[in-house]
Amino acid sequence: MTNNRPRILIVDDEESLVETLQVLLKREGFDTITALSGSEAIEKLNESPDVVLTDIRMPKVSGIDVLAETRSKCADVPVVLMTAQASLQSAIQAVNQGAFYYVQKPFTNEELLAILRKALDFARVKVENRSLRREIRKRDASAATKPIGKCRNFLEALQVAETVAPTESTVLVQGESGTGKEVLARYIHELSSRAENSFLSINCGALPESLLESELFGHVKGSFTGALKDKEGLFFAANDGTLFLDEVGEMVPATQVRLLHVLQQQEVIPVGATEPIKVDVRIVAATNADLDEQIRHGNFRTDLFYRLNVIAIHLPPLRERRDDIPLLAENFLQRFAGRRQADPKRLAEDALEVLMEYDWPGNVRELENALERAVAMTPGDVINRDVLPARVLERQPMPLVSGQVPANPPLEVIERAYIEWVLRAEGGNKTRAAEILGIDPSTLYRKLARFEAGE
Repeated sequence: MTNNRPRILIVDDEESLVETLQVLLKREGFDTITALSGSEAIEKLNESPDVVLTDIRMPKVSGIDVLAETRSKCADVPVVLMTAQASLQSAIQAVNQGAFYYVQKPFTNEELLAILRKALDFARVKVENRSLRREIRKRDASAATKPIGKCRNFLEALQVAETVAPTESTVLVQGESGTGKEVLARYIHELSSRAENSFLSINCGALPESLLESELFGHVKGSFTGALKDKEGLFFAANDGTLFLDEVGEMVPATQVRLLHVLQQQEVIPVGATEPIKVDVRIVAATNADLDEQIRHGNFRTDLFYRLNVIAIHLPPLRERRDDIPLLAENFLQRFAGRRQADPKRLAEDALEVLMEYDWPGNVRELENALERAVAMTPGDVINRDVLPARVLERQPMPLVSGQVPANPPLEVIERAYIEWVLRAEGGNKTRAAEILGIDPSTLYRKLARFEAGE
């Protein structure tokens, strides 16, 4: 709060009502700021009100506009709307857009005062929680989990991330699957001014088009079969925070258009709705696809690419940063030990040599999975090479055709081998691989997840 007497900004184009409310609130121990129009109210946000009390229906600049500006300029300040019966639906919609509450005219003094006091309590708790989280972050060095590595090409990428994290710029992280793109995105969020707010993520290639749009932008009840109630999308849920769009290159053109609109206008229109909702979300996108090639084939919009590619960061594959393998392995072993509440196991020298020589087509994620398996298979304190996965011991991914073809291999083995061969041939580009395989990208993701779970 700004002082011992909370400040209420009263906004209404009826001067008599403003004067009446001013007398009431001063008598109850509040300081007041008054505005007779929405535009005047927006100017007076600079006077640091603790609560905004505004009418909805005003000429030119409405209470909804005042709400949007308040959320943009001073997000911690709750907004209470005054509404007549005719604009009740607008008030309910405004609450869905972030208003604290609404009070319907005519209202009693007791009703209004109770709502304002609740709004003040809400703002106080929100500020206290933010302060508490800030203190926890100071004490907990792991709150901003720094990606691990010492190789020059990796440190160059990390330096770019640390430089741009405090800005509001959109970031596009490129790299093969498993290189740690989401880890880097979280690190950017934790170093930003949005760190105390939400970090949400979604894999754009893992959902069908209709479901992806609903998840991102929300939907209104009845907008499609199965839409039994309104749903707020991730853009709304991540307001004032960061939204990580993984595998953004897998988006179909129609969804790309909607995403472009959000980036340009800072507003979302839920599926089936007509009214936009203002949002303030930082985007970190990621892809393992070659977006230049996608653009040439007409699969990705050039204008969206330039909106996303404000800051480009390339994460190198693990085979190009082999000196980081011991550091990553030690970190994973420490983490697994923490889960088991036991001392960390260590790698035998021959086991580490095997890890260093393997090419890691699945990158850091594959290394983590291999070590988790090795820990589970090791009864003692030292992990020997014989508990490492067979594909790692062979030091290269199993080829599709070998000198000795197994007799009557199961169909799933053949399918997996072919999918992995196509993926390697296309440099990990899942969109292109799915086209060659003749399946949807979402189907490919499901198959890869099944293969990984079965290892």
